[in-house]
Amino acid sequence: MPERCRCWDNGNLAGVYISFPFCSQKCTFCNFASGVFSRGLEERYLRALRAEAARFAWKWLPETVYLGGGTPSRLSGDDLAELLALVPGRPWREATIEAAPGSITPEKARAWAAAGVNRVSLGVQSFVSAELAGTGRKHTAEVVAREVGILRDAGIENFNIDLIAGLPGQTPASWRESLEWLQRLAAPHVSVYMLEVDEDSRLGAEILKGGARYGAARVPAEDEIVELYEIAVDRLEAMGVSQYEISNFARPGRRSLHNLKYWKLEPYAGFGADAHSFDGAVRRQNAETPEEYVERMERGEAPCIAETPARLAEEKFILGLRLREGIRPSPEEWLTFAAPIARLTEAGLLETADGALRLTRRGILLSNEVFQDFIS
Repeated sequence: MPERCRCWDNGNLAGVYISFPFCSQKCTFCNFASGVFSRGLEERYLRALRAEAARFAWKWLPETVYLGGGTPSRLSGDDLAELLALVPGRPWREATIEAAPGSITPEKARAWAAAGVNRVSLGVQSFVSAELAGTGRKHTAEVVAREVGILRDAGIENFNIDLIAGLPGQTPASWRESLEWLQRLAAPHVSVYMLEVDEDSRLGAEILKGGARYGAARVPAEDEIVELYEIAVDRLEAMGVSQYEISNFARPGRRSLHNLKYWKLEPYAGFGADAHSFDGAVRRQNAETPEEYVERMERGEAPCIAETPARLAEEKFILGLRLREGIRPSPEEWLTFAAPIARLTEAGLLETADGALRLTRRGILLSNEVFQDFIS
């Protein structure tokens, strides 16, 4: 039996990410590699996913598991249990499943808990019905509240709520309404994302071409979205839900252990379509689409399509600076990146304290520009 040891010889405990890119509907704002696919493909995908996990050479026990998507909460209790049974190390310190509100039943929550899940990430996005209607989501604030109660009754006290700042028709008043729901539910963890505008989502593509479908003409201006984000930072802090990463906020002891691995350059193994892995030195990516992933597995080929040596010094800055605590550069890193550090500090985007380097509040808002300065 493998040990829950320091793995891959880099002194860190590993996590596992499992991709389930199937959804009942594709939300207008979604730019992930997920969507609505046939039931036949979903069944083939599950067989391929189980095969990939079963043949993995487990030389260590993961401490975290994360089922993302897509909507992995669509999995039946039996399918979830069978899949997680292939991952050694239970009980894991943290095992998260992403869930779509409006689909959680007492039976499903109990099945999750029985399979080892102890954390649920709810893709709420908004508690305001008019805003939800424009995205394709069908839940209401009351549904979310009822399902949080279901999770707690099943013994799952740890949950996250996702919100998006910048949905069509959103205003400071409606945004505060969503934030008030967080307080009513005593959410232990909250993720706040500013709307991403790119060609990979229907809403983003419509905005870029100046159209009006999907509520594109009613999306708040960029400075208004920034205002919504700053309102959330202040309001959540007042609730005792403190920011620990650019988009993530938690009560004491409720930070996402799995996601911290990404930002701290700790190892993780990914399974499924578009899943990534990192062993401390090399990054690997599986086939992006579920069709290609399934076909490769059914042909007996490895699902991995790319292996890239990690650029650890750069990644330490780009990923680690996302954390509010910042990073502690080595003496060599202070020298290597002396110019951008000095330039960004002078601009008020970075600050130093007790040997740590971190983003200022203004730097958080301009983080993409900051990160570009550390890419050679």
